[in-house]
Amino acid sequence: MAYKAEYIWIDGAEPTQKLRSKTKVVADGDEPGTWGFDGSSTNQATGENSDCVLNPVKIVPDPIRGGANKLVLCEVLLTTMKPHPTNKRASLATTQKKFAKYDMWFGIEQEYTFFDGIKPLGWPDNGFPAPQFGYYCGVGADEIFGREIVEAHSDACIAAGLMIAGTNAEVMPAQWEFQIGPANALECSDQMWLARWLLYRIAEDFGVSATLNPKPIEGDWNGAGAHTNFSTKQMRESYPPIEQACRALAEKWELHVKNYGYGIERRLTGRHETAPWNKFSWGVSNRAASVRIPWQVAVDKKGYAEDRRPNANMDPYTVTRLVMDTVCSYAEKGGK
Repeated sequence: MAYKAEYIWIDGAEPTQKLRSKTKVVADGDEPGTWGFDGSSTNQATGENSDCVLNPVKIVPDPIRGGANKLVLCEVLLTTMKPHPTNKRASLATTQKKFAKYDMWFGIEQEYTFFDGIKPLGWPDNGFPAPQFGYYCGVGADEIFGREIVEAHSDACIAAGLMIAGTNAEVMPAQWEFQIGPANALECSDQMWLARWLLYRIAEDFGVSATLNPKPIEGDWNGAGAHTNFSTKQMRESYPPIEQACRALAEKWELHVKNYGYGIERRLTGRHETAPWNKFSWGVSNRAASVRIPWQVAVDKKGYAEDRRPNANMDPYTVTRLVMDTVCSYAEKGGK
């Protein structure tokens, strides 16, 4: 019997890359190999030289089709078999190898918003729902919209073997979050892209779209982020490396903000549990800081830190690479 392999890749859309996928029927007993696609239709090639290569990097069970079917996450290569310019995974792999001795872990909290047509799911056709308060981790049909999609997505991630750590309703109605990790940078990022694809695909079956827009509704409503928790081996053993990591991020704040997702200044306003995009700060248990050290970490004197700046629409490969390079390079210089 043959099975279906859903090849998933990241396109060349600007300013925010999108997910694409197509299905290949594979003979029983064969593994999904490299495959081609029309890069001129994904902003990754011209019509005169349109072929691009899909190179599988992570294969998991397909929880939607079931059976022997598979999801195949791919990186994009040129026909020379070198990384395509839009392939951000390749540079992360190089950075992870360079700083392997720091054994860096990441956990990403992905916020997103369900939309029904042009309005958030469950919102009135005219006007707005009640102000933010009861929606965060809420319960009840008057405050929670889309839970059945969230449950289906969570079950699918578990069935696919992804390291989903949890889910919760967020501060704005129709806004939710799931978490992936902890894992190394490549594993966490690969799994986040697969979890995003599953979210979009499952929402299709409910006639709903899931958006990573960092500020889906203007005004006095929370934006959507992708808070990125990180630790080195040294941070997990003692407290000074955690403060050192915060100082490292302070030095490179502008580089990070420029690469943490399009439209970041719309979300990082200094309101709605954010720090201003152009001012770096860090502190214990402070959700209005750029980087938060959880209170339990301060008590235990070891653990991790949370970079609260990345947008929901950020590229995990880029964000984890930047955090790793900044934190580990600073440590290599002795914190100077």
